[in-house]
Amino acid sequence: MNQPTLPESLWRQTATPAPPARALSGLVRADIAIIGAGYTGLSAAMRAIELGLKPVVLEASEVGYGASGRNGGVVSTKYRVSLSDMARSHGVEIAKRMNQLGHDAMDRIGRYVEEHGIAAGLAETGNLRCAHNAHVLAALATEVETVRTTFGDTSLRMLDARETAAETGSDGFVGGVLNSQAGVIHPLNYARGLAQAVRNGGGEIFENTLVTGTLTDPAGIEVTAAQGSVQAERLIIATNGYSDLSGATAEVRQTVIPFRSAMVATEPLPAATFATLIPNSRSYSETRRMMRWFRRIDDRLLFGGRGAFGKSDAASAFAALERAMKAIFPQIASVAVTHRWSGLVAMTMDSLPQIGLANARTAFSLGYNGTGIAMASLLGRHAVDLVLGETIDLALMRRAQPQSIPFYFLREPAVRTVAGWYQFLDRIGR
Repeated sequence: MNQPTLPESLWRQTATPAPPARALSGLVRADIAIIGAGYTGLSAAMRAIELGLKPVVLEASEVGYGASGRNGGVVSTKYRVSLSDMARSHGVEIAKRMNQLGHDAMDRIGRYVEEHGIAAGLAETGNLRCAHNAHVLAALATEVETVRTTFGDTSLRMLDARETAAETGSDGFVGGVLNSQAGVIHPLNYARGLAQAVRNGGGEIFENTLVTGTLTDPAGIEVTAAQGSVQAERLIIATNGYSDLSGATAEVRQTVIPFRSAMVATEPLPAATFATLIPNSRSYSETRRMMRWFRRIDDRLLFGGRGAFGKSDAASAFAALERAMKAIFPQIASVAVTHRWSGLVAMTMDSLPQIGLANARTAFSLGYNGTGIAMASLLGRHAVDLVLGETIDLALMRRAQPQSIPFYFLREPAVRTVAGWYQFLDRIGR
């Protein structure tokens, strides 16, 4: 298989330099082998080190190659499923546990950054979800009231149209909900900082090492690559939306649908522009089904969105994203876009992450549905706990085994059909 192509993103351009990559060579022994050097895999390695175990992380490309180095750098407590919907479908106590796990995940990032001196620009500036019509705004208001009265969570606050316009610099929204328990981060610097903490703790990370197979026997697990192999007691699969890079992760490949998400970054903007354009430097997202989001990074505006663009980047998709950005912010209509890149979001059938055991020696955690910076940082740790036999209440995210998506072979036409329907509903304001 060819070496994965690295994205030419703003994150790679502005990231702290990474140390020279080391590839696997020969036979290496470990307590826990981990496939994937994103947030999940690196957090799993951190947990193993805390427990006095030696982790070895194997990465097909480089640290943060997948979603961990390509996302928008938005950290929050949220899931794609609302807490109200969880409570209606599964009961209030389950929803309360999910809410607690969301806050635990947010706290985990802060602890990593503080304890390991990770210079990733973490700032708890909040997230504003901007409503595109009155119907959605009413639903947001109901959710805020439910979260306050049922869960005792006061981190959400409603804003009216005037306040939302002042927050965003756009008149395109009818109001919004501000989540104070959210923030922004440089995603690739965060991944590289976690990797350095793993190395400092005695763990090993082998990059440019595509796993080709695994063999489980009563003595343990052997993970093989072209350059060598790792013998370990336990295995963590942490490949998320990139689980099709290797046949060794076939057990989880059909549990997620990779959905391409793209983003663009503007040329540097004058300081005066940001006096009215997102002046509080929060992260912001829309309520449209084909969600778009935006934030500031240094002196640039970063704007992203989802779309069924296929397996590779397309100029037409980036052009559509740029048009959407300038429609929301006509004051930057003449501004040039200097960076364009995309990555894969791992979607699940129930829009929630999956974590569990594939067998007695192998744990998995993946399927973050576009909200994975915080949750991957938490669930990677719990994957280690699970494979070591610990009992943890992970509520709706716990799986007895990997849950494959029915009729997986239809995923690409299905994604395009659903995306087209969502785009139509967004255009007519539904």
